[in-house]
Amino acid sequence: MLKYVLDLVDLLDDPRADGRTVVDYLDAAAGAEGSSAQVTTVAGERGSTDFVSVRVPGSRGRTAGGDARTLGVVGRLGGIGARPEVTGLVSDADGAVSALAAAAKLLDMRRRGDVLPGDVIVATHICPSAPTEPHDPVPFMGSPVDIATMNRHEVTGEMEAVLSIDTTKGNRIINHKGLALSPTVKEGWVLRVNEQLGELLAVVTGEPLVTYPVTTQDITPYGNGAHHINSILQPSTATAAPVVGLAVTSAAAVPGCGTGASHESDIASAARYAVEVAKAFGGGRLDFHDAVEFDNLVSRYGPLTHLQTFGRTPQES
Repeated sequence: MLKYVLDLVDLLDDPRADGRTVVDYLDAAAGAEGSSAQVTTVAGERGSTDFVSVRVPGSRGRTAGGDARTLGVVGRLGGIGARPEVTGLVSDADGAVSALAAAAKLLDMRRRGDVLPGDVIVATHICPSAPTEPHDPVPFMGSPVDIATMNRHEVTGEMEAVLSIDTTKGNRIINHKGLALSPTVKEGWVLRVNEQLGELLAVVTGEPLVTYPVTTQDITPYGNGAHHINSILQPSTATAAPVVGLAVTSAAAVPGCGTGASHESDIASAARYAVEVAKAFGGGRLDFHDAVEFDNLVSRYGPLTHLQTFGRTPQES
């Protein structure tokens, strides 16, 4: 996996990097069949970005008319660079590199004949000149487009579970270098940390499982005035599917717009984890949540889908 990470870091650490260069790379990994990756350029008030989406068909996946479930892997970030303010690949790029490395590996596996049971949809976006914005304790990366636009292009109704990968270093909450797993979030509910996903992460990293706290604020949409640890769980505001955040973390608070702060071995671990989750989820050996327990909670306490919205607007006094 490290090979794909190194290739992509080199590819994206370029002021001219765009979605097309990424698609060309994925096509090469897929071989003669091609990757069928798509690029959509979207302009916002502060520039533009290229959304990249690729589906890796499974042997029994929905594309083939089968019953194997579809996993969504979202590389969440503001941008891969913050030019002209800073020069080079920023820490915030880790989510995109992880997701794309996983896509490249899955495509190469398929080319060689190792086809997973279910489809996997990988989505992220490429922007080498994203804006920055203030945030406590360190500056965040902004984005040329808003979160709602990101969700429209990165989260689809075909995804039956979503693994969201994001750099989560700009905080004093997760004092650990490597990877950390969030609880499962579904339709406004913060559920317990999934034991199967946790055990799998420990196997992939060879280290004890590390999790992190998720607050109600974190799972509400950006733009409501609430503090969010970052955008890692924003996909949960746009889908009824269960969402789990895989955070690429550090022991010290690192700005998302910091350069020289990406650790390729951690990114490779995140990408390997995404591939292993895809194998198990599509094969029916792993679930993101306990469906019976979730239904029981909703029947007892009611739905929390209002947390996926902006809610009520405070009345002026």
